[in-house]
Amino acid sequence: MSTETVATTNGKTAAAPKKASKGGKVVGWADERLGLATAAKKNLRKVFPDHWSFMLGEIALWSFVVLLITGVFLTFWFKPSMAEVQYMGTYDQLRGMYMSEAFASSLDISFDIRGGLMVRQMHHWAAMLFIASMLVHMMRVFLTGAFRKPREINWVIGGLLILLGIVEGFSGYSLPDDLLSGTGLRIAQGMVQATPVVGTYMSFFMFGGEFPGDVIIPRLYMAHILLLPALILALIAAHMLLLVYHKHTQWPGPGRTEENVVGFPMLPVYMAKAGGFFFIVFGASAIMGGLMTINPVWKYGPYDPSKVTAGSQPDWYMGIAEGMLRIMPGWESHIFGITISWNIFLPGMFAPIALLALVLSWPFLEAWVTGDKREHHLLQRPRNAPTRTAFLVSLMSLYGLLWIAGGNDVVAVLFHLNLNHITYFMRAAIFIIPPLVFILVRRWCISLQRHDNEMLTHGYESGIIMRSPEGGYSERHLPIDPERAYTLTARERDEVYVPGASEDANGVEGGAGKMDGLRGKLSAYMFGDNVQKPTTAEIEEGAEHLAHELEHEHEAGLDHSADGHQFDGRHEVEGETLRGDH
Repeated sequence: MSTETVATTNGKTAAAPKKASKGGKVVGWADERLGLATAAKKNLRKVFPDHWSFMLGEIALWSFVVLLITGVFLTFWFKPSMAEVQYMGTYDQLRGMYMSEAFASSLDISFDIRGGLMVRQMHHWAAMLFIASMLVHMMRVFLTGAFRKPREINWVIGGLLILLGIVEGFSGYSLPDDLLSGTGLRIAQGMVQATPVVGTYMSFFMFGGEFPGDVIIPRLYMAHILLLPALILALIAAHMLLLVYHKHTQWPGPGRTEENVVGFPMLPVYMAKAGGFFFIVFGASAIMGGLMTINPVWKYGPYDPSKVTAGSQPDWYMGIAEGMLRIMPGWESHIFGITISWNIFLPGMFAPIALLALVLSWPFLEAWVTGDKREHHLLQRPRNAPTRTAFLVSLMSLYGLLWIAGGNDVVAVLFHLNLNHITYFMRAAIFIIPPLVFILVRRWCISLQRHDNEMLTHGYESGIIMRSPEGGYSERHLPIDPERAYTLTARERDEVYVPGASEDANGVEGGAGKMDGLRGKLSAYMFGDNVQKPTTAEIEEGAEHLAHELEHEHEAGLDHSADGHQFDGRHEVEGETLRGDH
């Protein structure tokens, strides 16, 4: 027996050069203690699905990066002080006026710092884009059911990110200490003071005494550049970690199941795409910052508590609170010597928080109603969740109405309407239009479900009109593509919960609990009218019937050289001919 050593290829350690380089030694030392290579190898090859709607979250991520980059630039020159100085800068119309150092430094950034105005406007536009993309991203998640188990916590994190983004935007918007932002701060102070019992104390704590005081700008500055960004970064990190841990959701289709992810690996495909997308977002923000004026503080002038800018409007994401404040009747109550300003507390404090709480609790409410404890990694088409889709669209209509109400004075001037008439109309519209939108969208989704079933069982409408020997006309239906059919049927059946009809693991029927009646009613309303997908037998029967019809057309001489696919608007028609063309 030979004692010669034989090299094998199934060893447990990777091949390495006899003499390692200095860099290799450092990397090896770090990997032995931190395990970075194993984690990197696993995550860099992680697969992500490819769909345009998944880019909405990336817009939010990269716009936040743009905010960090431009924000660092602005911190070098902005002075967060309310000390009074005399402005002697470049802008002639304000030269010689007394103003806070914060406003004076904002003017210096805009007119005297090279590239300052562009970066400042770029920062503001990126903030708008950050909040807008988060909202649209959350809407996509809501419509497709991507918040279902195991992603409920990530849904809550997303809602908190939107809330922090709005607060961060408001604090940054208030820093220049101009007349418009000062008016916004005054409104915020009124909302805080409207809090029952403790409102006055909260206001004194925030402003360091009577409004406006001399500490609110430094405090907002610290929150804007340190506290809030740190919280947002922490939540983004948690959001991304959970995204990687749970794996990305994907649209249903052939080869896509609850157990796999079909797409491209992070390195090199997805990372290259993400890097390119960052430069697109950065470039778009730079173009807007350079060409589109936003928040021209020099036109408003320094803040003066005795003045209010005519036609003043906050940033768009504050429109819902502004609208509710403007149309709320002047209700007040006096209880034990305490005045409760319902006209400010309800629209300014209670309603936005209640609305956010309702939206964030939806995944848990839906899971309770359905009793579904399974994990879901395939997305739903919005039409297959009619109640949820209708709820979101009704909220969108409510937001649009309140946005218009927040600019009721501007609308009145532009369209020569009576301001009071607009206010009265909006008071009624917010209670009438959203429910009507809800009913309309819900019925629309159900009709689309019915249309999908028609395509599965009878084929799609080809657009070719056939004439029979008797003179009758009919449209030719053709079988849909198998891939399309797979996508349409890749959904679960909705089951309406019946109180007391459930069984435990031993087959024993469960009794009706205290909340089972409510759960049954909600389940019946949410899913009772849904059109369920056809069974396999129904699809096969429809396919046989369609084949029989096409065969009958052929025997009756109603067919032509085109089978219908060529001229249905979905295929190339070059070289195809109809009867009589050859």
